[in-house]
Amino acid sequence: MMSTRDFEFKQIAFVFTDQGEKISFKNDNLIITDFDGNIKHQSTCYRLFLLFICGDYCLTTGLLERSKKFGFSIVFMTPNLRITSMLSSKAEGNVLLRKKQYDYDKTDIAAHIISNKIHNQCTLLKKKRKKTDEEKNTILKLTQFEKEVMKPNLSGQEIMGIEGISAKLYFKSLYADYNWVSRQPRVKNDMTNTLMDIGYTILFNIVNALLEMYGFDVYVGILHTQFFHRKSLVCDLEEPFRPIVDAAILKAMNLGQVSEKDFWKNQNQYILPWKNSKKYVGLILEAIMEYKNEIFIFIQSYYRAFMRSKPIEEYPVFELIESEEEEGN
Repeated sequence: MMSTRDFEFKQIAFVFTDQGEKISFKNDNLIITDFDGNIKHQSTCYRLFLLFICGDYCLTTGLLERSKKFGFSIVFMTPNLRITSMLSSKAEGNVLLRKKQYDYDKTDIAAHIISNKIHNQCTLLKKKRKKTDEEKNTILKLTQFEKEVMKPNLSGQEIMGIEGISAKLYFKSLYADYNWVSRQPRVKNDMTNTLMDIGYTILFNIVNALLEMYGFDVYVGILHTQFFHRKSLVCDLEEPFRPIVDAAILKAMNLGQVSEKDFWKNQNQYILPWKNSKKYVGLILEAIMEYKNEIFIFIQSYYRAFMRSKPIEEYPVFELIESEEEEGN
């Protein structure tokens, strides 16, 4: 298994083929060049953890061989950053782990995960320097929900109900200054929802790659019910980290880095053209990478706790850094 020290040096790379970027290899080095042939990224394959390829690409045996040899996963996306496929570097044959997954029928871990998520949502709301009475009240409500969701013997439906109410209050408060309406995944009815879809997709694939590395059946969730082709466990364990993306989007808005001009609208959907995708991927990925080690340690600790059937008090908790928000001029 990969150690924390090993993961500290791991990298995530993006290739935007529709912008003329190309992949090549020299010995055991990955080289990404831009349209003019200038080197954009170069690193040893030993340090590569996840490679995103955005745009059309002819898959080569050289890339497949190196992915298997050096243990990095590959995610294929459209130019507009929609996932089309993923080739995971996974641990095969962890039968004991999967048997534990299939036999697990409690809701205590799910409650712990959602409580952690609500805690981080609260942390993010507290960062605002000047809060209205309504915003202060929202923080108080979320603090109560964080405790309430941990009550013994709650059903999965009850946990999801608390999570849904909390999320509605949270987003309304977080994006209050930016004409927020509601969270609508994949509908892309405004810029904020579109950017959230992009950010959560990147985060999803990082968590997925980590879970695959330990040999989890990512389709077997602890909260999200099993559904055809849905990686329910990834959806579950992504939850505490979502505020990282929310914070990155809010910061970009406050600093004036998000512009209507970067999107085009089609049938009430905000679409991010491929020529502008690199800018927003960079903003969100930079924020996620600040927590790269913490995400790894969380998944590693989760695996150990789950395998050893530890009490819920010994399961990992992810803490969003508490600091004041950055505001625009």
